[in-house]
Amino acid sequence: MLNTINYDRTQAAFDRVADTERHLRRHGAALCDLFNVFDAPSGFEALCDLHGIYGNKNPDAAAIKEALQEIERSLSMQTTAVADNAARHLKFDASAALRWHGARISELLARFHRAS
Repeated sequence: MLNTINYDRTQAAFDRVADTERHLRRHGAALCDLFNVFDAPSGFEALCDLHGIYGNKNPDAAAIKEALQEIERSLSMQTTAVADNAARHLKFDASAALRWHGARISELLARFHRAS
């Protein structure tokens, strides 16, 4: 008899890891740019760590969650003053980018929290 509970958990874990990788491939460069605008080295390092995790044959879900937590923490520490400065000097809506990336990272991270 097939144990569907373990299969469902395994599939859910795979889905979380795959969704995060897909997001990283699509939006990682923009997130990197955002960390540059905000001069946020801890977020940038966590993003680099995330890339490294996906370089492994079997990415570690706990390490992915930890990197997402650091990225979320780094994004949440940014100020409107820096975002406003970027808008004026770089012609870049850093405030909107910050909200968008923050929401997406929070959504990805929430999937890991619900699974714990």
